[in-house]
Amino acid sequence: MTISIEPLIYIGIFVGVLFLVEGIYLVAFGKSISLNSKVNRRLDMLDKGATRDAVLDQLRKEMSQHKTTSILPLYAMLADKAKKGNIAFSPAALIMIMVLLMGVSFVGLTLGTQASLAVRVVASVAIGIGAVYMWVNKKAKQRLAMIEEQLPDAVELMVRSLRVGHPFSSAINIVAKEVADPLGTEFGMIADEAAYGRDVTEALKELAERMDMQDLRFLAVAVSIQSQSGGNLAEILDGLAKVIRARFKLFRRVKAITAEAKWSGMFLSGFPFLALVGINLMEPDYYADVKDTPAFIPACVVVAVFLTINIIFMKMMVNIKV
Repeated sequence: MTISIEPLIYIGIFVGVLFLVEGIYLVAFGKSISLNSKVNRRLDMLDKGATRDAVLDQLRKEMSQHKTTSILPLYAMLADKAKKGNIAFSPAALIMIMVLLMGVSFVGLTLGTQASLAVRVVASVAIGIGAVYMWVNKKAKQRLAMIEEQLPDAVELMVRSLRVGHPFSSAINIVAKEVADPLGTEFGMIADEAAYGRDVTEALKELAERMDMQDLRFLAVAVSIQSQSGGNLAEILDGLAKVIRARFKLFRRVKAITAEAKWSGMFLSGFPFLALVGINLMEPDYYADVKDTPAFIPACVVVAVFLTINIIFMKMMVNIKV
């Protein structure tokens, strides 16, 4: 029995280009772009001597650069994730990185495998696009999860500020100074825009729509209703903070309860691919007797269609809405 290492080479190249994307991002923007920094990025830029309007222009440029390119058919899905993840790379830079990763993958496949030119080209394109999409999607999920976790504490901080007599704009400014990224920089931008005359309610609504987060919509609606009809904003936000924290606990509980079902679905969806890799590793000539028959390619297409349908239905079954 001969063992082929080509599938492992494909996997190794894919993992390698994922690390390469992260490395390029850190080299280009440094640790200031990191989400786990104790000082948020806006304050760090101000401490380094940048003016308030220059920092606001830079952050708004990064925030909106992916919005204008979301109309492109092939870039739409990536642009939405990049917008939520606030990826500092410009759309042109992301496309250039895709092309770079395709080239690196093609060289690696040429040196490490005996695949035909067509297979190497298709695999290189898939690896380049897939690696960038997975990296951007991971960044977006991490950022949204951190905002969801920070939001109850930020709202409670605003409540305490309002109760001691600060206006709402000052309460937002306090959150911008005391809360780490990513929420600290987002509220810092709202505070800066309010200082330049923009309505705080509109800025909160734009943030909620850009992040597509229900809890932020609740906050924007609460502030909007209070500004139009009056009332005790501190009490409204205090109740909102309790609701957001209760929702967050409920989501965590549902996530824990459904973890087994989700992992089962992931395993059942990925097992056919693992089996295919295992067969190619242990028996590279397993399909040698049938691969030249007329029914081989149609059978592969049918199996691929059923596997895709299986993945879609598995995802629908374990995607529990709360």
